[in-house]
Amino acid sequence: MRREEFDVGEYVDLMGLLLDLEIKDEYRDGVVANFERIKAIANLVNSFPLPEEIEVALVFEP
Repeated sequence: MRREEFDVGEYVDLMGLLLDLEIKDEYRDGVVANFERIKAIANLVNSFPLPEEIEVALVFEP
């Protein structure tokens, strides 16, 4: 199966339409840049390996 690259600009445009949220042209580049940063952070978090025996904590204790 071929994996296509995620197009952040297209995502921003489609989500704007879906949410009926107008993103003005002068702000679009900044919105796309912020979603690029979010994508990079999410990829880092999602690529962190977790052992199979890990269990979810019932209570968060810092």
